Amino acid sequence: MSSSLDRIREDCPLDKDQLGYQTWGLLHTIAAYYPEKPTADEEREMKTFFMLLGKFYPCESCARDFSSLLKLRPPATSSQRALAGWLCWVHNHINQKLGKPQFDCSRLDERWRDGWDDGSCD
Repeated sequence: MSSSLDRIREDCPLDKDQLGYQTWGLLHTIAAYYPEKPTADEEREMKTFFMLLGKFYPCESCARDFSSLLKLRPPATSSQRALAGWLCWVHNHINQKLGKPQFDCSRLDERWRDGWDDGSCD
């Protein structure tokens, strides 16, 4: 007989892995829908958004790593394609550090905006 303590509730705070997975989904989706020709204000605001994320992200070591990458290669905000590619580079850089597989950045639209070409997301 199992007790209620044997089960983890679905409404618990996110652990580090869950937080990371959900954050990447949000960030890639934001990049997928960023304007192809952003205004100067949109570019400035997107750069600010990523800088603040590096400052306030609720995982200290993750925020430190992200902030270091921002200094190494600031957000590319000149177009949707530039931002999505920059974010893919950041994500792959972190995946490499964690020993995780790299994502094929040529498939960003399929993964984050249009769905896979095989129709499995339709």
